[in-house]
Amino acid sequence: YNLMKGARHLTYCLGANSYGQLGLGHKEDVLLPQQLNDFCEPGCVRRITGGGGHSTVVTDEGGLFVCGLNKDGQLGLGHTEDVLYFTPCTSLLGCPIQQVACGWDFTIILTESGQVLSCGSNLFGQLGVPHGPQRCVVPQVIELLREEVVCVAAGLRHALAATASGIVFQWGTGLASSGRRLCPGQTLPLFLTAKEPSRVTAGLETSKVRCVLAGSDHSASLTDAGELYVWGSNKHGQLSAQAAFLPVPQKIEVHCFQNEKVTAVWSGWTHLVAQT
Repeated sequence: YNLMKGARHLTYCLGANSYGQLGLGHKEDVLLPQQLNDFCEPGCVRRITGGGGHSTVVTDEGGLFVCGLNKDGQLGLGHTEDVLYFTPCTSLLGCPIQQVACGWDFTIILTESGQVLSCGSNLFGQLGVPHGPQRCVVPQVIELLREEVVCVAAGLRHALAATASGIVFQWGTGLASSGRRLCPGQTLPLFLTAKEPSRVTAGLETSKVRCVLAGSDHSASLTDAGELYVWGSNKHGQLSAQAAFLPVPQKIEVHCFQNEKVTAVWSGWTHLVAQT
């Protein structure tokens, strides 16, 4: 929760806290909203993002604060100890952050200059660094993303980026296993199996994407024309399709949105929410 009070933001938290991901200094679950201390004064909170067991906060000045589960270095602090309070990511001081996407056990970081960094587990290539180590405890630049990036997303074991020119890249093999199981005998596109950024081409050739999203086992993108494309697992009907798995992006027909353009989309673990 991020509530305005004059010129200040009051930040509240609640829910599961097994790894200290609420930033309250303990590991007890919290059943009612509890106000966090002013850990980032004088900056105000711009974005809050949560992963499998870790949390991140980006301030108005582009500062990054992290806490929670850190066994794979997903907090980017240079070690693998859990952190119970929101702590500044000192390795990124002086590098203003625009957005952070938290996967299950990894983190994707977008700077204000459009550069993308990653840290945490790399067992499934989710850090986008080919031939890299199994984990990285300090954010490292994804060198293969050479274009300016404007939006990033992270799922269970895969990640995405959208560039300023509207191109989508995906990496990490998180969707490949369910794709092979649900699409037997079909060759999966490279972006579902790549451990480095791979362009998502099929289905998006003529579209300019401005936003990407990820759930545990699905991906989505929103174009500047207000069209929503989805791919990956449809186990819970989250892709509004008949097939159990969509190997390439498929547009959700406009009549599903009462013939209106989509202006914003959010993704949960196994569901999507769209605003017209």
